[in-house]
Amino acid sequence: MNSLWFFEDVNLFNILCPHKFKAYKASHDFDVYRKKDYIYFEEDSANKVYLIEKGKVKIGYYSEEGEEVVKAILTRGELFGETAILGESKRNEFAQSIDNTTCICPIGVETMYDLMRNNQSFSFKVYKFIGFKFKRLERRLKLLLFKDTKTRLIEFLEDLCADYGYDCEKTGVKIIKHPYTQKDIASLIGTSRPTLNVLLNELKDEKLIEFSRKEIKVHKEAFNVS
Repeated sequence: MNSLWFFEDVNLFNILCPHKFKAYKASHDFDVYRKKDYIYFEEDSANKVYLIEKGKVKIGYYSEEGEEVVKAILTRGELFGETAILGESKRNEFAQSIDNTTCICPIGVETMYDLMRNNQSFSFKVYKFIGFKFKRLERRLKLLLFKDTKTRLIEFLEDLCADYGYDCEKTGVKIIKHPYTQKDIASLIGTSRPTLNVLLNELKDEKLIEFSRKEIKVHKEAFNVS
């Protein structure tokens, strides 16, 4: 594992990018995207996986009614397009940059297969990561289908606590420093930005949370709300 390049402070697992490998460096470049640029569309050929070096990417699809459904918003150090590794030939989702300075490391499927064949531990981590993403997506879809908006928000905050939160011993609250805008959060829980703002203020009035642009303080009682 000595030759692998790891991102610092990634929030899922440390994964390599071929740009730092002597075998791939000469023919490999990072791709840069502006806000609203698409990395790929539904039905595009699935021949690469992608690692976010900087910025944010929205993953989603369009319903039969033409409405956008957001499956995930990913940030630095996260992988997407990974179902290409499982033999998917066409994309069943789109990937779009939602930041003006998104920088992405594309990794060809054959390159990934080589790297996975050469390192059993790395291969195990990739498959474990894919399973984790499927499980989280299934949970999110169940929330969208069967829970009211306030419950979806509270459970989303619980996920944020797991991913970005840390305990503050002095106050007994969970402090979340996260990368999402209110628009991002609204998309992820399937509501409008005005409705999200109303719900956040409602939770604030109930003394369950405090929030600012990039930080949310969650009191433990918030997760006991039915």
